[in-house]
Amino acid sequence: MNRRQLLAAAAAFGVVPAGQSAAAQGDLRRAASEAWLYGLPLIEMATTRTRALSGKGGQPAGLNRFGHTRALAGPQSRAVTAPNNDTLYSSAWLDLTKGPVTLTVPPTGERYISVAGMSMFTDNDFVLGTRTSGGAGGRYTIVGPGQPGSGPDVVRLTTPHGWLLARILVEGEADLPAVHALQDQLQLAGPAGLAPPPAYATRQSPPLAYFTAVAQLLKANPPPATDGALFARIAALGLGPAGDFDPGRFDAAAVAAIDAGVEDARQALKSMRPGSAVDGWSYPRSTLGFYNQDYLFRAGVALSGLAALPPAEAMYLQPALAQGGRMIDGPGPWKLHFPAGRLPAVDAFWSLTMYEATREGQFFLVDNPIGRYSIGDRTPGLKANADGSLTIWIARQDPGGDRSSNWLPAPATGPFSLSLRAYLPKEEMRDGRYRLPPLAAG
Repeated sequence: MNRRQLLAAAAAFGVVPAGQSAAAQGDLRRAASEAWLYGLPLIEMATTRTRALSGKGGQPAGLNRFGHTRALAGPQSRAVTAPNNDTLYSSAWLDLTKGPVTLTVPPTGERYISVAGMSMFTDNDFVLGTRTSGGAGGRYTIVGPGQPGSGPDVVRLTTPHGWLLARILVEGEADLPAVHALQDQLQLAGPAGLAPPPAYATRQSPPLAYFTAVAQLLKANPPPATDGALFARIAALGLGPAGDFDPGRFDAAAVAAIDAGVEDARQALKSMRPGSAVDGWSYPRSTLGFYNQDYLFRAGVALSGLAALPPAEAMYLQPALAQGGRMIDGPGPWKLHFPAGRLPAVDAFWSLTMYEATREGQFFLVDNPIGRYSIGDRTPGLKANADGSLTIWIARQDPGGDRSSNWLPAPATGPFSLSLRAYLPKEEMRDGRYRLPPLAAG
């Protein structure tokens, strides 16, 4: 055991010699920073589950059953950050501690559907639907860790609790009744789940309360063995993979070090880049949706894009500007011009969505006079240019004339951001042969 490991172990038992306390507090600060980021996906999932099980957002007050949103997302949709305006969501929070549950997915034919099964660590353990299981629907047995299961219709969740999130494509308001009928055919059957505690600490909670909640969630959802090195690095904090944590053992100096470490983590999130930038657009990392040991990236997505799908299912592209990062400001207008034959390369659909940001870095749809929150390949009245190209106008006010039909409204004032979603992106989009055109001044 090296000196740093020895100090960390000593700090865990409160026996750090006085002459070495500064080094130990440094280790505690670093441990708190990494542990806060590691726990953020668990906290965000638990917070979202608490909100859902309270009956808000169209969700049922119960586990192992679906609740449905019946209208496309709008500015009032604040249950999950960065909602799309293309699909209806159906959501179910799972408890597999009493045994497997059976999922029924209806046939949707050529209509896009995905049903993602996410662990409490936000990994997409499985995605059923158009890309993977086809449009014929089926019945699937969802098993938890350690539970027996075999056969082509068994899928496994890596934590005893998790989230099922279904997305079904809507072809405009007139199509809603047909999608509602499909949602009603999404079914879960199996043992009733045990209600979780009424509330956990949130990301705004004091650090010791936050880590106490993380410990509770780890006890209920044991982490994978591949996170062992992480727990060795944060040993000074005393947060273990079995949910061990004693908030009462820290003196004032230790609490100050923990507070500083949490602030370090918050700052790291602000500077985290979600992917590589090309021509002013950020392309997602290959680990999106299944993060392995990329804990900072996983935390960033939990905050700004909880429930993101893996790139094979959907690609999310945001502005990557020299100044302002993904945020855009100024009077505008701006334009996104696709040359003829160079629309996003997808096998399902694409859209460009407008968002405003909160101070904490979450994103929500923007109210506007025409009620248009996204624009894409299914937007009624979208007009191509005479040469077959397509220009989308992003502006704070109606650009007027022929541009109005292709207008994506921006907020009247202040910064905003965009997200281009490409569902079932083709190989040339995933491997970089296809790139979006740069956003330009209008």
